[in-house]
Amino acid sequence: MMMLAGARQRGAARGGVGARFDHAGGHSFASATETTISRISHANLCKALYFPQDPKLLQALVENSKRSGPYAGAFLVKDDEGTNPHTVTSSESDNSIHVLKGTELLKRLHDVGTLAQITRIQGNLVVLLGHHRVRITEMVAEDPLTVKVDHLKEVPYDKDDDVIKATSFEVISTLRDVLKISSLWKDQVQTYTQHMGDFNYPRLADFGAAISGANKLLCQKVLEELDVCKRLKLTLELVKRELEISKLQESIAKTIEEKVTGEQRRYLLNELLKAIKKELGLETDDKTALSEKFRKRIEAKKDKCPPHVLQVIEEELTKLQLLEASSSEFSVTRNYLDWLTVLPWGDYSDENFDVHHAQRILDEDHYGLADVKERILEFIAVGKLRGSSQGKIICLSGPPGVGKTSIGRSIARALNRKFYRFSVGGLADVAEIKGHRRTYVGAMPGKMVQCLKSVGTANPLVLIDEIDKLGRGHSGDPASALLELLDPEQNANFLDHYLDVPIDLSKVLFVCTANVIEMIPSPLLDRMEIISIAGYITDEKMHIARDYLEKNTREASGIKPEQVEVTDDALLALIENYCREAGVRNLKKHIEKIYRKIALKLVRQGLSNEPPRDITIVEANEEPASFDVATKVEDENSKKSLAKDASVDVHPTDSSLENINVVPLTTESAVGHNEHSNEAPTEKILEETAKVFNTSSTPEANESVQRTTEALIDIPVEKIIVNASNLGDFVGKPVFQAERLYDQTPVGVVMGLAWNSMGGSTLYIETAKVGESEGKGALVVTGQLGDVMKESAQIAHTVCRAVLLEKEPNNSFFAKSKLHLHVPAGATPKDGPSAGCTMVTSMLSLAMGKSVKKDLAMTGEVTLTGRVLPIGGVKEKTIAARRSGVKTIIFPSANRRDFDELASNVKEGLEVHFVDKYNEIYDIAFTSDAESPRHKKASG
Repeated sequence: MMMLAGARQRGAARGGVGARFDHAGGHSFASATETTISRISHANLCKALYFPQDPKLLQALVENSKRSGPYAGAFLVKDDEGTNPHTVTSSESDNSIHVLKGTELLKRLHDVGTLAQITRIQGNLVVLLGHHRVRITEMVAEDPLTVKVDHLKEVPYDKDDDVIKATSFEVISTLRDVLKISSLWKDQVQTYTQHMGDFNYPRLADFGAAISGANKLLCQKVLEELDVCKRLKLTLELVKRELEISKLQESIAKTIEEKVTGEQRRYLLNELLKAIKKELGLETDDKTALSEKFRKRIEAKKDKCPPHVLQVIEEELTKLQLLEASSSEFSVTRNYLDWLTVLPWGDYSDENFDVHHAQRILDEDHYGLADVKERILEFIAVGKLRGSSQGKIICLSGPPGVGKTSIGRSIARALNRKFYRFSVGGLADVAEIKGHRRTYVGAMPGKMVQCLKSVGTANPLVLIDEIDKLGRGHSGDPASALLELLDPEQNANFLDHYLDVPIDLSKVLFVCTANVIEMIPSPLLDRMEIISIAGYITDEKMHIARDYLEKNTREASGIKPEQVEVTDDALLALIENYCREAGVRNLKKHIEKIYRKIALKLVRQGLSNEPPRDITIVEANEEPASFDVATKVEDENSKKSLAKDASVDVHPTDSSLENINVVPLTTESAVGHNEHSNEAPTEKILEETAKVFNTSSTPEANESVQRTTEALIDIPVEKIIVNASNLGDFVGKPVFQAERLYDQTPVGVVMGLAWNSMGGSTLYIETAKVGESEGKGALVVTGQLGDVMKESAQIAHTVCRAVLLEKEPNNSFFAKSKLHLHVPAGATPKDGPSAGCTMVTSMLSLAMGKSVKKDLAMTGEVTLTGRVLPIGGVKEKTIAARRSGVKTIIFPSANRRDFDELASNVKEGLEVHFVDKYNEIYDIAFTSDAESPRHKKASG
């Protein structure tokens, strides 16, 4: 007697039962039922799990297998009331377990089961091999359940029956389709052929039902069917359903696969590529590759790089290896190492200390500016004697357009240093100079670190532009931050907030530019060496315009020298009436405007300075070539393109290339085609083209010839001359009128000299009597004057009364008169401490009824005691006086040194007087030319 326990498999119905039975042959069996075990009758190896709640069943099965043979019966349970077929719950309210025995257990089993061979028992696992069907006939004993069985045989069938053959073929075809989709079933086929042999009709039906995965009742129905034809039809339904399920599964899998996004696919492919490269040794992982890159960068700089920087780099490299590549800290560390290793630690460019070379470069780039050039040459000479140049801070101050930025570029070229420029105009964030902390998102180093990375050397020339226009906002004071950058005592250990390691900037040459040095904070100004660039006089502007601006603009416009001439009087008129400012930027704009007008005029005349293009002419030696020109002309677009372009693309029909000569022909060919003309009749072009290509069919025309046609366009174009008379046609009406309003200033009007950000200028101060005062003099001032000039007017009113009392004691003009002092051009704000002397002279001229000396201008501030104080902008004011045709200038004595330093061409033709007290001005201004006043005089 043997006992066997059934178990679930592939989602089949739960339950199993053990029973004892006898059959006619004298053998006794114990049966276990389960959907999977019922398939054992279909010759399918199955695994059955033992129920721990029924140890007697497994023990009886083992003992019976040893005594009577390895066989057992397997029957399907009818219901799913419990996982253990031997037990059932007694009621819903009571969870007590009732053990089924005897008749109750037998009723829960289907009658038809499987005779199975036990192939292996291992622990709780039992493996069965089904042989044939059996049916329970009667119960023999209850505990353990013992039954009698009959062996069932199929109903006899005709193997040659067409229905059976057709059904079996369809089952086989369907199984093949299923096997194509699901490769798991191939193992089932191999197992069958290994244990059961070849298929026949009954076995085919059993096999198809066994692997179909259908409902347990449908499989039991196949098991109970003894008619082979009907069984095949039942199996066909099951495998067809399995095929549809497999197709649906494949469709679902495909749909899900298509939902994978491109990024995921790209990620998987990138990871696969990395793995392949790593296996082949072509590439290491990201962190290793980054570390190798950083180490290679610093390897060549180890001898020059400071030890503290090398230590920081090693620490950051170690930290990089410990971080995950996906973390934010990894990106911060990688960027930090990238900046640290790319800087030029200790790399210096070789400087050129040749003074003559520097002089030549400075003269090539700039005209005049002798004092600036002299200072640069002094710096180079000191560097030559020392063998190395120490970084300095030079500040070029002057009006816009005088060439401050270009001078910095010329200095870099003369010294053979790298040039880097950044503007600090309006800069309000300290981080632009000192860098951001690395903890901030998007942190970057400051401008100096970016400069060193850009130029690749540690001793560049850095031009800090517009330093007088520094801003100040909520992010700190950039002017204070520049102190560490520009101070020679501190910039040897400049600390950037991002790098957080000291950087040596002592070898950097800083050049700053400013329009007004008074706007630069005093601590910053104290660290600079100021070089003033006052501007250019008319003679210098003429040289610059002729030798630099006009020549460069003409070349940039594509105009040849023989096509245009700009006369000297045109340039002079342009300078005096359009471009009076100290610089030459506006002058360059006007010259460019002139040449743009000239270029348009030349093009309208049909002139082109483009180089000629070549036309390829193809000639045949033996047979006449037929050209497909008419076909091309039929198309309207081809007509237009043929008319516009001088190159005619002609292809011979003869495919032979042996006797073809390629002959170049310039664009300006004998066709007479003008590429700038809008009128190009197609018929004429075709006619001339036929002449050029000589498409005649006569033998003489087909002889081998090689010719070069070269014809130049000959359009008479007059040379354009720009002079003072037609200058307005190119640049419009004059912007400035003559600054000198009077040939001889009337009574009460005196010319003064003023300074502004655009250079120097002349202005008139006018005084008039507007009424009688009641006991004391009164003064009204107009002309949009600032507080300083208003105070100067009050002081001048007091001083002139004292002077008049001294010179003309009987003159009581100021005691009874109400005066009005006005400075013309009221729309322009005016302020400054240099108009006192001019105001005093204007009031005295009105009081005495005498006009001042002709061609006289003066400047200087006066005190209540009559002392004349020094002023600024001597060069600018001198230039303004020359521009207005002034012959005599009065300066304070303290400004004699400033005037002596001026170039000789600036001082030429001027009579300059230097005074200490106003009485000296009185003697000069109100003395006729025939008299010889006693005063200090200097002539240019």
